[in-house]
Amino acid sequence: MEVGFAPPVSGSWATPANMIHVARRAELLGYHSLWTFQRLLAPADLGWSETYHSVQDPLTTLAFLAAHTTRIRLGVAVLNMPFLSPVVLAKQTATLDILAGGRLDVGLGLGWSDEEYQATGASRHRRGRRAAEFVTVLRSLWQDDIVAHRGEFYQVPPTRMEPKPVQRPHPPILLGGQAPAALRRAGRLADGWISGSQADLNGIADAIATVRTAAADAGRDPGSLRFVCRGAVKVRRAGSADREPLTGTLAHIRSDLGRLAEAGVTELFVDLNFDPEIGSPSANAQASLRRADEVLDALAPTY
Repeated sequence: MEVGFAPPVSGSWATPANMIHVARRAELLGYHSLWTFQRLLAPADLGWSETYHSVQDPLTTLAFLAAHTTRIRLGVAVLNMPFLSPVVLAKQTATLDILAGGRLDVGLGLGWSDEEYQATGASRHRRGRRAAEFVTVLRSLWQDDIVAHRGEFYQVPPTRMEPKPVQRPHPPILLGGQAPAALRRAGRLADGWISGSQADLNGIADAIATVRTAAADAGRDPGSLRFVCRGAVKVRRAGSADREPLTGTLAHIRSDLGRLAEAGVTELFVDLNFDPEIGSPSANAQASLRRADEVLDALAPTY
């Protein structure tokens, strides 16, 4: 199982200097990848988790970190398709893949926030079918010389999009979502699946099995798919007998990584942004960075 790391993108510690520090240390220590996530808005009453109160843009952050790293892969988990145009996203991600020297992974999802759906003018109507067509258009823009698409949701006249991404035929597409329909969609259409921050990691093997079965039913090779787990790590001095996976001491968390690999996860990225002691606007930024350094050292692939 490959191990990645999430740079600071949420809360008080998400500063340019801290992003560079974490990204460079992760690359030096042999981590496979860096991952960001998208959150456009927070409700006025701040009723959501503090992780979502102040979040940097995911693609802009990855472009910034591309200039400060050389080897480590760069992924977003996830961009929400209903809020985006596939044409605009194809251009942005092709450029980012070029700037990063072919290191980009593109995670896509459907989103869950009513506020963001309303503010972006997006519709929930038939959003699963819309997502499938979105992926088709995105791939075509990345790899075809001339694109001409007339679909149910998207219309692209005969045009060209240049330059193309470095990765051929295109950057990997990973789909998120936990509902059975979303898991089957990932198996049919994508290069892999990404679990969300609220996923039941005790049951992740079942989700992976659903994706693999859908891939096989579609005539695809399940063994070619990637299964990426967002590891919402919370380091605590002790862990109870019924603790959640990836919560507890560093020794507990290391043992959880092995169990997730056995469940079929091919890559896990450690994400401290979802720890309320770190990914909050009110958290102590220096203490958060010290915790990140501790975790980087303890969970490094070369450990």
